[in-house]
Amino acid sequence: MKLKWTDSREIAILLDEKFPDTDNVNLRFTDLHSWVLALEEFDDDPESSNEKILESIQMAWIDERD
Repeated sequence: MKLKWTDSREIAILLDEKFPDTDNVNLRFTDLHSWVLALEEFDDDPESSNEKILESIQMAWIDERD
């Protein structure tokens, strides 16, 4: 399964599995961007993300923990 920037829910699940102790509320988007790119399942253009996309991933990640 290859993930794209628009797969925020699936990315959030993988981030939560990989970084279970990370404070996903108070994070820098630069860190989030790097973590997404480091996911083995991720396969999209690194330059295609923006603040809105990263915020969507962050919100899904926060929701995933609730």
